[in-house]
Amino acid sequence: MTRVFATAVLSLVAGVIGVQSASAQAANDNRLKPDTTNQLHDAQYPDVDIMYGASLYAARCVTCHGVQGDAIGGVNLRSGKFRNASTDNELARFIRAGSPAAGMPPFALDNAEMAGITAYLRNMNTFDTASVKAGDAARGRAVFEGKGGCAACHRVGRLGSRVAPNLSDIGAQRSPGSLQRSLVDPSSQMMPINRPVRLVKKDGTVVNGRRLNEDTYSVQVIDDKERLHSILKADLREFAISKTSPMPSYKDTLSSSEIADLLGYLLSLKGQ
Repeated sequence: MTRVFATAVLSLVAGVIGVQSASAQAANDNRLKPDTTNQLHDAQYPDVDIMYGASLYAARCVTCHGVQGDAIGGVNLRSGKFRNASTDNELARFIRAGSPAAGMPPFALDNAEMAGITAYLRNMNTFDTASVKAGDAARGRAVFEGKGGCAACHRVGRLGSRVAPNLSDIGAQRSPGSLQRSLVDPSSQMMPINRPVRLVKKDGTVVNGRRLNEDTYSVQVIDDKERLHSILKADLREFAISKTSPMPSYKDTLSSSEIADLLGYLLSLKGQ
């Protein structure tokens, strides 16, 4: 009886020590992580987002707010502080809703445009638009269809291949920063559903391609010959997913101006 009691006490003590150690470790881990609970906006915005936002501001906002952002009494956009918004999400909602009382119309900006205008407004006081050369969409299209070889895999409108994702409306879906990263580090921006897959059926048939859809029982794939496959998972003996994009990086094959032009073209693709 005494031995059983002693064993129980030792187990209890060990459990308490274990809990305390885990709590201490969790506390240490929390101290190592920055507290973003009350973070109002991104501490760092990609330069391409800011640049894109600057072009949007010049086209849609400058008539009322002025080049310096202070043309309306009581409003100074360069200050980075806004009466009706603190966080980036609040700023986006305000811009999209407008302010009838102040005479500001609502702006139907897509996700890429909102990311750009938000980044520019947050950095308006320090960003020098004169020092930045925007990419040319027409030259970018030439790179897309020529030197870049993008149409060999991607489709825009009725032109190009279906092997890789359709880019007809990519300029409305992805921010400039995300698109730029996809050009120099494709794997970092690859959506999970677009990851390459290798399927091996029980009869030995191999299918390599890109997932279009997947559910509990089946997977739909388009292969490198643009053929569609719908396969039951029960018929597979191997289902491998790669996190490495088959798309090459253009970091060393295109110049910085060509990448800027290509980015300008991709941002112009709004699906219209």
